[in-house]
Amino acid sequence: MEKEDWLLVELEKLFMSSQEYKQKALIKATSELVKEQVKRISQMEGELDGRLWSPRDWHN
Repeated sequence: MEKEDWLLVELEKLFMSSQEYKQKALIKATSELVKEQVKRISQMEGELDGRLWSPRDWHN
């Protein structure tokens, strides 16, 4: 998560320093995309953990 946090901080700095609407819109969309990807990765990790520990999926 450190890389994602760093990226979001840098995007926020760019957003605050930008004066152009199109650039701000692109930075904002990029930030939202990064947040969504972090959320999806976390969900998939949780799903993987759940599947690995589910006794119904254990076969001899």
